[in-house]
Amino acid sequence: MDIRQLRYFIAIVEEGKISAAAERLHLSQPPLSQQLKTMEEELGSKLIERSGKSFEVTEAGKALYKYALQMTQLMEEAKIEVKEVGAGVNGKLTIGINTFSVVGLPEILQQFQQSYPKVTYKIQQNESALLCDLVRNRAVELAIIRLPLELSSFSVVHLHTEPFYFIASKRQKGMDREVALADIRQAPLLLPSTEGLGVHYSIVEAFSRYRIQPNIVGECSDIALLMDLVSAGFGASIVPETVLQRHQGYPIQACKITNPELSASVGLIWNKNHRLSKSAQNFVELFRNRMEQEYGKRA
Repeated sequence: MDIRQLRYFIAIVEEGKISAAAERLHLSQPPLSQQLKTMEEELGSKLIERSGKSFEVTEAGKALYKYALQMTQLMEEAKIEVKEVGAGVNGKLTIGINTFSVVGLPEILQQFQQSYPKVTYKIQQNESALLCDLVRNRAVELAIIRLPLELSSFSVVHLHTEPFYFIASKRQKGMDREVALADIRQAPLLLPSTEGLGVHYSIVEAFSRYRIQPNIVGECSDIALLMDLVSAGFGASIVPETVLQRHQGYPIQACKITNPELSASVGLIWNKNHRLSKSAQNFVELFRNRMEQEYGKRA
């Protein structure tokens, strides 16, 4: 049996006459009667007991009718859901977020949720290099990462570039509004992130370009703890602007680093050889527009 035959049987039961069911289905009566006979032969059971022009539904027919209603209802629900997923109204948005994230991301997700309330979410936070692997392996569709990275296998939307800041406790005196890397070579630095990854690598590589040996005393991947340590005067640090925007209220002072080599580009990536779901496409469009508005105003 197929779904078409089940719909035929539903019409026969509900109309009470083959002729009336045929009229409802816009069919002639003989083909409909043949379909009913084919179903009875396939099931090995009488579905209706004929009595002249009318009939009674057998117990087997009543059982089939119950399941036919359920199956056709499921089919209709499936069609609706598939169409909604295809339009991005339904489905799941899977996205990876860099450890330092984007300042306005919660607001962007809230705006997306208001537009697409049926969409569910899978959000993973990790280092940029590991996020690339998650996208490559299709564990997530999208990722917000920090550049530079090898991205030949990805489609990339460059969102914005932000400066880095030297931060120290407010107890430290004589700090200027801006500093160069050479000015802070002796500062005891606690670098964010982990050696060889993300922001940590960008900072070390920038010092290396100027052949400056920084005084790195440690690293701390927990940003809240890093801010506490800097506030207490345990050490100084270098962080991207996003960290200062996301972690306000600490008793620290921040100086913008003037070396142009030390800046961080943020990008939204997805697998170049994999078609994005409509939910992901809708999020990319919303995110790009939001970033253009936000950083266009600042420019």
